[in-house]
Amino acid sequence: MTRKGWLLFIAISVFWGIPYFFIKIAVRELDPAVVVFARAAIAAAVLIPMAVKGRMLRPLLPYWPIILLFSIIHMVGAFLLISYGEQHVSSSLTSLLIAANPLIVALLALGFDKSERVNGPRLVGLLIGMLGLVVLLGFDVGGDGQLWFGAALILLAATGYAIGALLLKHRPLVELPRISVAAAECSITTIILLPLIMTRLPSKVPSVGVLASLLILGIICTALALPTFFALIAEVGASRGTVITYVNPAVSVLLGVTILQEQLTIATIAGFLLIIAGSWLSTTGSIPFLPVHKIPQPEAPTIE
Repeated sequence: MTRKGWLLFIAISVFWGIPYFFIKIAVRELDPAVVVFARAAIAAAVLIPMAVKGRMLRPLLPYWPIILLFSIIHMVGAFLLISYGEQHVSSSLTSLLIAANPLIVALLALGFDKSERVNGPRLVGLLIGMLGLVVLLGFDVGGDGQLWFGAALILLAATGYAIGALLLKHRPLVELPRISVAAAECSITTIILLPLIMTRLPSKVPSVGVLASLLILGIICTALALPTFFALIAEVGASRGTVITYVNPAVSVLLGVTILQEQLTIATIAGFLLIIAGSWLSTTGSIPFLPVHKIPQPEAPTIE
């Protein structure tokens, strides 16, 4: 993977390593549809002026059907499913289920995208990363009596993310301005959800914590994250790019330890190391620190 790819990978791992915590806070006081609407509307308010200033919206017009389909699958559906799922599932289990994203990409690629098929060391890396998540989260499957229903919603969201990632790397989406695609996605989500939320608005102003969570979800986890993710997929492909879902829970644990002084256990360290190793192996196809043996090639004959 290129240096640019690694930088984008690190950035999006941070941007999408924090949202589950803030979604959990927001859905305690707000209907999940309202949370998704607010998140998309805030992001649209940030991205649309940038797209207009750069004159990047007009190129989207001939491709509005595919952009509409992408928005419904990648944001409207996935964001709603995650928000409703987190009413019944712990945030840690949500991270674990979303981490199935790369494996879903690999399964979908078997029938739809030969270039994204993973095998050999990269497939082993994906499985190692999943094992690391299980260790890291300690089989924390906390939830209510509708745990399996919530888990099914989260897995459907992961499938939507996988389909979206595969769509992103192909024409025309890969050739369109990233900011304009993100602005369109957020705007479409806002418009679609507007009729739905009119009967679900809160009876009182949400708490400061919820309002702050919505701002973080809209600005950092959406307006900044979407163009970064699009650039990552264009740079490294769908199967490598979606490995961020293995690193995201690790980012959450690191933030908890460093900022909230949460306990750092042996399981936490072991899980984190497995995730890093699995991510490296699944993206590069090689094991760190081991030399790669190349078969020597015969020298080409010189012509005098």
